[in-house]
Amino acid sequence: MHPTRKAVATAAALLAVTTAVTGCNRGSTPEAATAGSSESGCPAALAKAKQAVKKAENINAPWSGPTTGPKAFPGKTIVYVAQTMTNPGVAGVAKGVQEAADIIGWRVRVINGEGTPFGIQAALAKAIALKPSGIVLGGFDPTTAPQQVRQANAAGIPLIGWHSVTAPGPEADPKLFSNITTDVEDVAQISADWIIARSNGRAGVVLFTDMSIPFAKRKSELIKKRLSTCSDVTLLSYEDIPIPRANSRTVKAVSSLLSRFGAKWTHSAAINDLYFDHAAPALRAAGKQGTGAPYNIGAGDGDASAFRRINGGEFQAATVPEPLSEQGWQIVDEFNRAFSGRPASGYVAPVHITTAANSGGALSWDAEGYREAYRKIWGE
Repeated sequence: MHPTRKAVATAAALLAVTTAVTGCNRGSTPEAATAGSSESGCPAALAKAKQAVKKAENINAPWSGPTTGPKAFPGKTIVYVAQTMTNPGVAGVAKGVQEAADIIGWRVRVINGEGTPFGIQAALAKAIALKPSGIVLGGFDPTTAPQQVRQANAAGIPLIGWHSVTAPGPEADPKLFSNITTDVEDVAQISADWIIARSNGRAGVVLFTDMSIPFAKRKSELIKKRLSTCSDVTLLSYEDIPIPRANSRTVKAVSSLLSRFGAKWTHSAAINDLYFDHAAPALRAAGKQGTGAPYNIGAGDGDASAFRRINGGEFQAATVPEPLSEQGWQIVDEFNRAFSGRPASGYVAPVHITTAANSGGALSWDAEGYREAYRKIWGE
């Protein structure tokens, strides 16, 4: 085991022993958190949730991605078109792409779309004009720039998306060699499973979403569906708050929810961690403790601010982070397969849950083994 991982695992074990004695402190087990409550009404769903959560919290899971593939092609140039570099997820993947490209001697250029449709269209048009070997669609829907996508396809420039369409893998229309993302169904299910396991199958839940975004709507509906497998888990409220208005709307919503439900509100899930950044002031103003109920999990990218809240016990207990650097390396590997005439690898990173007990104080999730695996494939 890697020394850092070993230290984290040891700390987690000590935390588990401590919380078993002291009760419902941060990192306490579901059983401790619900001591004295009656038995769960969903024993089968609870057992399944606990098993899934235990697996997802493992920080030393072996590499499950590709181990074979083409040797690295020399002299390629990649343009990374970013939805906006102020998005930590988009920026984190760009960094991973650059790191992997440096290993095999490729050039990478980043063009910032500045977060607007016009900016993204202009950035993608500029990328096509550079006649690169491949283009990354970093965090935006290809339908935002349909004309430019068609131009890239006509020019024979392979396109690889990151969070560009709802499903991982190749996409026929619009034509993408591959789309890199965790599986939305897996993310939704593990988020709900964490609530079921954390509450020992007895929770009052608020779910935050943005129904104007089809991807977000589907994720929240899947969370809702999974929660419904436990009869003692109650969905108290389904809050539709558009992400661009999350700041003011979330504060007002949280104040109202506290007034309506009080102690019945024990857990929350959100399609993006940022809702809890905005919820924190209202929870704090109501006298809530950052490590207490409602226990919040973000089914989002797991950016640095989410890790800070989790590590600091500030109104977020967990997140389901994307392995941003690993996905950047995967993008480079997928391009290498495209250049060799091979199909996409089909690899989808497994879901992971980060908590204060297993983060090791880090500000991102970085799995084990992928760098060594890809370097071996590329012959580096």
